[in-house]
Amino acid sequence: MSPLAPDRSPSIRVATGTRLHYAEFGKPDGRAVLFLHGWPDSWFSFSRVLALLPEELRALAIDQRGFGDSDRPESGYSIPEMADDAIAFLDALGIRRAMLVGHSFGSFVARRVAIAHPERVAALALIGTGICGSNAVTRDLQSSLRDLPDPIPVQFARDFQASTAFRSIPADFFDRIVEESLKLPPRLWRLTFDKLVEYDDTKQLGKIQAPTRLLWGDKDALFSRDEQERLIAELPTARLTIYQDTGHCPNWEQPERVAADLSALIGG
Repeated sequence: MSPLAPDRSPSIRVATGTRLHYAEFGKPDGRAVLFLHGWPDSWFSFSRVLALLPEELRALAIDQRGFGDSDRPESGYSIPEMADDAIAFLDALGIRRAMLVGHSFGSFVARRVAIAHPERVAALALIGTGICGSNAVTRDLQSSLRDLPDPIPVQFARDFQASTAFRSIPADFFDRIVEESLKLPPRLWRLTFDKLVEYDDTKQLGKIQAPTRLLWGDKDALFSRDEQERLIAELPTARLTIYQDTGHCPNWEQPERVAADLSALIGG
């Protein structure tokens, strides 16, 4: 399957009132895997991985509210509210349990789902996550967003997205990543990142029951190895997989290995 062409790409209005666009790969009756993208991305951030997963799975990658081609309501952008959207999405499709895969911003949403609704999460994969949303790097980035003009300068979006990867990635894929990020309005670039920085679930991580894998690149410029070790100490079911010479986005940089690691977790 082409990473640019999902099997199905519909939208659905969920119980929280938001219309969510999503891409779907695989069998409609297969085991469900829900993908939650990072900031300021869209479902496309996972496209190189989705095309490599076993076809018997039902892979669903949503544009979270405000991002991509989903609705952009005035409110509802906190991490817990994003998690409510994820549950409402599963409910709308009649999915009782799913494996959750979250990248960066989306990893915190996935964690919140696993904390608040443990019965809905069969397994959890957290790509490029941190102990919480606030550290020196994210606070510095937060400050840099304050004076961004409207529209967001294309070069700013390109420079930021390029800074998150260590390995080279295909030019057409990167161009689409930038294009997707520019769908997020400037006010939501700031608001959604503010909500990430303020979110701290550290004291609740022990509630996560699902088998959990941390997929982390050793050249990650946002979240450090020390943060991964702290997460391992807090998460009773977690294991760490380190991607050598890889940045913050293993799903962009090493999609074959990420797909294999996710398949192993699903099979396990």
